[in-house]
Amino acid sequence: MRVDVVTIFPEMIARALDFSMMARAREAGAAEFAVHNPRDFATDAHRMVDDAPYGGGAGMVMKPEPLAACIEATVSAEGAAVVLMTPQGEPFDQTRARRLAGLQQMVVVCGHYEGVDERVRETLVTDEISIGDYVLTGGELPALVLIDAVVRLLPGVLGNESSVHEDSFGDGLLEHPHYTRPAEFRGMRVPDVLVEGHHAQVRRWRRKMSLLRTLRRRPDLLARAALDDDDRELLAEILAQQVN
Repeated sequence: MRVDVVTIFPEMIARALDFSMMARAREAGAAEFAVHNPRDFATDAHRMVDDAPYGGGAGMVMKPEPLAACIEATVSAEGAAVVLMTPQGEPFDQTRARRLAGLQQMVVVCGHYEGVDERVRETLVTDEISIGDYVLTGGELPALVLIDAVVRLLPGVLGNESSVHEDSFGDGLLEHPHYTRPAEFRGMRVPDVLVEGHHAQVRRWRRKMSLLRTLRRRPDLLARAALDDDDRELLAEILAQQVN
C-alpha cells in the first residue's frame, strides 16, 4: 500500500513514521510512505498556502490552488482514497480502517487554520474523517492515528496476524483483560484459569470477559455485535451473576 500525506509540516509526519510498526511496515515492503508540502506548489514569491475567508470572520482558509495541485500530483493509483482529516468528517472506526487497508493508495490531507477551501473538498476529497468530537490545531496528529490504524492491518506488519482479529473492535467487542508475570502483584493474583493453561477454558474465559467489559463500558457496541448461541449463554451467566 502507498500512503501519501499532504501537510504544511512534513517533518512532523515523516519523523513519526520512522518508529514502531510503521517502520516495520516499510521494511517489510507492506507500505510505502511519502510526504508532500502544498507550499511546493504555490506560485507566489512567499509560497502562501492560506488566505482570509470570503465574507469575513476569524482565521484563515487553505487556498485551493496549491492544495489541489499537490493532491493531483500525488494521486497515482486507480481508486485511491483522498482522505481529509476534519472534525466535520464521519467518525473513524475499525470498519473504516479495514476498508482503507484494502486499497492500493491512501492520500491523507491535513487541514489547518479554519479549514480548506470548499471547492477542494467537493472535487478532490473522497472521504472526510474525524477521530473525535473535538478540535485540534491541525490534521497531522489525526492523520498519524489514521495511518497507524490502517497500516497495522496490512499483511506482514504485525508479528502475529491473529492479533488483528483479537484486538478491541476486531469482532465488534472490546478486548478481554491481559496479564503477565509475576503471578501475584501487590496482593492481586492472575486468574487461575489463565495459569492452569487449559486452552478451551482460557478461550471461554476471555470471551466472557470481552462480553462483560463491552457490557460495562460500551453497551452500544454489544447491541450491534453479531453474537452466537455461546455468546448469548455467556451473557446470561454474566447477567445472572450480577443479579446475585
